[in-house]
Amino acid sequence: MILYFSATGNSRYVAERLARSLNDQAVSIESGHRNFTLSDGEIFGIVTPVYWWQLPSIMRKYLNSITVCNAKYTFIVITYGTTTGCCTEETIKIFRRKGISLSASFSVRMPDNFTPIFDLSDPVKVETELLSAQAQTDELISRVRAHEEGYFAQPKTPYAVKLVMKPLSRHEQKTSHFIVENSCIGCGKCANNCPVNAIEIRNSKPVWTKTRCALCLRCLHSCPKFAIQYNQGFSKKHGQYLHP
Repeated sequence: MILYFSATGNSRYVAERLARSLNDQAVSIESGHRNFTLSDGEIFGIVTPVYWWQLPSIMRKYLNSITVCNAKYTFIVITYGTTTGCCTEETIKIFRRKGISLSASFSVRMPDNFTPIFDLSDPVKVETELLSAQAQTDELISRVRAHEEGYFAQPKTPYAVKLVMKPLSRHEQKTSHFIVENSCIGCGKCANNCPVNAIEIRNSKPVWTKTRCALCLRCLHSCPKFAIQYNQGFSKKHGQYLHP
């Protein structure tokens, strides 16, 4: 069993490639499944991005809510742009409270979709990063197939960084940062795809109905008119990104 959260396709790509190669199944955490009883020899993997040096809030909440029985070989794969942060340590702590031991952590570097900071407007640069990620995933498949154990996710940051990043990430999660440009056609794709149901369409325009969201930027990157921007439109010049 391989569970994943993916806003723009990076973690989904890795999870589905793992599942196909290992004759397993990849399941989005948005499916709502929370109780798992594994068969003998079945692996249990988590594939997740890293947000602000931490697990995404939606993944953290999900991991705290699940029940897993008969977990023998467990692992996390962190898809990242600059650092895997303290995701390994967070997962170890969550699993430990559930009586689960994390066998391994791995990482795959991919294009970072947080375009308020990172520039993904150069298709050549993006393609180069995707080709590298493909090779890294090939290696990852071999390591998981061999049930390799150890915490290999790199680069990482000390767990104490989470204490600093938590208030910052809470600030960045404020939906007041989002703006909608006049090019919006009111298609509703953003509202339909929001993983935390933070958006409604009112008068043919998206309205954020929660003060905070997952900060996954799925709405921004999936908008067919690129009408959703973040933080006064600083994301505009850095482009949209969906894994091909």
